[in-house]
Amino acid sequence: MIEKICIYCGSSAGKSVLYTEKAKDLALVMAKRKKTLLYGGGDIGLMGVIADIMLQNNAPVTGIIPHHIVDLEVAHQNLTELIEVDTMAERKTLLIEKADAFIAMPGGFGTLDELFETLVLFQLNLIRKPVGLYNINGYFNMLLQFIDHMVEEGFVRKEHRDSIIVSDDPEELLDRLNQTEQLPVSKWVEDIKKEENQ
Repeated sequence: MIEKICIYCGSSAGKSVLYTEKAKDLALVMAKRKKTLLYGGGDIGLMGVIADIMLQNNAPVTGIIPHHIVDLEVAHQNLTELIEVDTMAERKTLLIEKADAFIAMPGGFGTLDELFETLVLFQLNLIRKPVGLYNINGYFNMLLQFIDHMVEEGFVRKEHRDSIIVSDDPEELLDRLNQTEQLPVSKWVEDIKKEENQ
């Protein structure tokens, strides 16, 4: 049962008000379903929006934030729990350990870094936790096109591409996170070996 959801998202709000509105929608659905939010601990951008809405609806929020970002005075001061760590890498490790599932919202380099590290761990079966994209305003369309290109060129397995849950509807996204199945590593590694020997 998925209880703790890690959200990767931007420390900016983006140019369109739609990003903020849809972040609020996701937070409301998570709160209604009594989920816990895990995120990067900031009080700015989409990070701050989703944390604030969760808190306003009495849902627990845990932030994990490196000391050097706290020093920039952007740490959220009203969370249920705020965990300070030494490095960005330590933040990612704790988020991945503590969460039951992951959702990437629109964001920048940091969001993509977190997303792809999580996808790699899922691919290698080091975690059995589903990963979704909250595709607000088609934000991830070009990224998905590139991943499709990676599949076509033989660098990503189609089954791994298909394991990424994509939706712009928060209800559907949470429903599908609960239905994800993991492909055993041994199976797809064996497939690669067979294909290379043909």
